[in-house]
Amino acid sequence: MASPYINSILWRFVVTLVIVILFTPNLSFAKQSKVNGLKMNVIDGCWRSNPKWRKHRSQLATCSVGYAGKMTNNIGRGLIYYKVTDPSDDPINPKHGTLRYGASMIKGKVWITFQKDMHIRLERPLLISSFTAIDGRGVNIDIAHNACLMIFKATNIIIHGIRIHHCKPQDPGMVMGPDGNVIPLGQVDGDAIRLVTASKIWIDHNTLYKCQDGLLDVTRGSTDVTVSNNWFRDQDKVMLLGHDDGYVRDRNMKVSVVYNHFGPNCNQRMPRIRHGYAHVANNLYQGWMQYAIGGSMEPSLKSEANLFIAPTTGSKEVTWRKGNHKNGDRWEFHSVRDAFENGASFTITKGGRVPKPNYSKEQNFKVVDVQSVRLLTRSSGVLRCSKTSIC
Repeated sequence: MASPYINSILWRFVVTLVIVILFTPNLSFAKQSKVNGLKMNVIDGCWRSNPKWRKHRSQLATCSVGYAGKMTNNIGRGLIYYKVTDPSDDPINPKHGTLRYGASMIKGKVWITFQKDMHIRLERPLLISSFTAIDGRGVNIDIAHNACLMIFKATNIIIHGIRIHHCKPQDPGMVMGPDGNVIPLGQVDGDAIRLVTASKIWIDHNTLYKCQDGLLDVTRGSTDVTVSNNWFRDQDKVMLLGHDDGYVRDRNMKVSVVYNHFGPNCNQRMPRIRHGYAHVANNLYQGWMQYAIGGSMEPSLKSEANLFIAPTTGSKEVTWRKGNHKNGDRWEFHSVRDAFENGASFTITKGGRVPKPNYSKEQNFKVVDVQSVRLLTRSSGVLRCSKTSIC
């Protein structure tokens, strides 16, 4: 019979082993995070720790937070996996194997990946069908130097891991629309991504810069949008939320802007909000020229735990408001737990309530302390994934 001392040692070993198994489901995950020095935000922590993410790409759809909610309508029964093998583009009769064929021609749930590194020059704007995920992880995908992306009257769309830059205006013309229907399209201004009457859209881990108009427009009644982990740089007009001052339907617009890196060399609109509501949280602002966050037509904003680093010269003020009213400030611009460096300042709405996001259970996430923002946004933009497993 074993002595009580030996039994005690064995019992402690068993308890320790159980704790390790329960609280470290995959030891390689913990080792990987330690090796890379990663402190991941809640979105990245959902999938990047898994070295076998390539075999489970659609797991990404369960990782989104904010107003887009979980993108589970993009996965499940009937999901079609489509691989882009051809970087060419025909805006009217797209060939199988091209991005336009997968994004515009296939009906139902589509998960688009890419065979290899590609530089895609779109001849006309790419109109993306509902229930489409464009997943550029593991390869280098550039959509650049001509037309770019449009989400027009569509829903449940993921855009992840793409570099979109040097987008140019387009004249009116015919183009393959969502679900394989050729439609006329009017003048396009040269945005990287434009949403028109779109809903439940998740834009994550993209790098956007140097476009002729803006980098992201959310317009004409678009809502339930999450913009996360992106790198916006080298741009005058960055992000527009709301079509124009007269488009009152945008009062229902709700957008979450989280874990993004703005800058360097950004001028304004990070974002500019009309009518609707934006929750802007845990973003890094690396300077601005005119302003960082602006608005008109009585928008509501909760700026929470962002790091605002003012430019060395020029305006130190974060906010801008168009057409202030003599009878008081009708804008709801609130700063909660933000941090300000290099003399940055934020003019808040005096008195009144701080507008809450009112997230549902599946949209909700914890906004972390601003001291962690540099770490949580360090991987913003397109991720550099190794050819083996780490991303």
